[in-house]
Amino acid sequence: PEQAARMKKLQEQEKRQKVEFRKRMEQEVSQFIQATGEPRRRFQPMNKIERSILHDVAEVAGLTSFSFGDDEDSRYVMVFKKEFAPSDEELDAYRRGEEWDPARAEERRRLRELAAQQEEAELESGPAPPGPPNDYKDKYRHLIGSDAAKAAARTMEANKAYGCVPVANKRDTRSIEEAMNEIRAKKRLRQ
Repeated sequence: PEQAARMKKLQEQEKRQKVEFRKRMEQEVSQFIQATGEPRRRFQPMNKIERSILHDVAEVAGLTSFSFGDDEDSRYVMVFKKEFAPSDEELDAYRRGEEWDPARAEERRRLRELAAQQEEAELESGPAPPGPPNDYKDKYRHLIGSDAAKAAARTMEANKAYGCVPVANKRDTRSIEEAMNEIRAKKRLRQ
């Protein structure tokens, strides 16, 4: 009974803390919405339950929210106003633990466009000849020489010990019928 009462008290205390935390987050989120010059806000690292409460508050308020950080202790929530929703590049930067720098992102985008244009120009200049870019024989010439394959092809002969055995190599020159008749005769003698 005593332990049950203590458990109930703890649960009620936890519930109160969650409700208080939610109220605090609702206040912070509404302040954030009213702050005109602030497109996004980063919250302090918090535990899983607190993060889920904050995500819920943000969703109710019509905001976009994401969690970032690798381990449980350093994971934090970032809330974005709908009109400043983050691009995939921005999200990737936060996931890597970097600060988002629009100027650097623009530079990266320009470099990617340049690379794509160069690739297109190479494609338009005509197709590359079919086949591998280099000859594997050149790679192994130091090992096999240049005429090893031709020499090997010239000396190709059938292996006499493989496949059909010529009559000259057979130990037993009798036909099957002769061999069977001999076996039958030996059986008759035994009986």
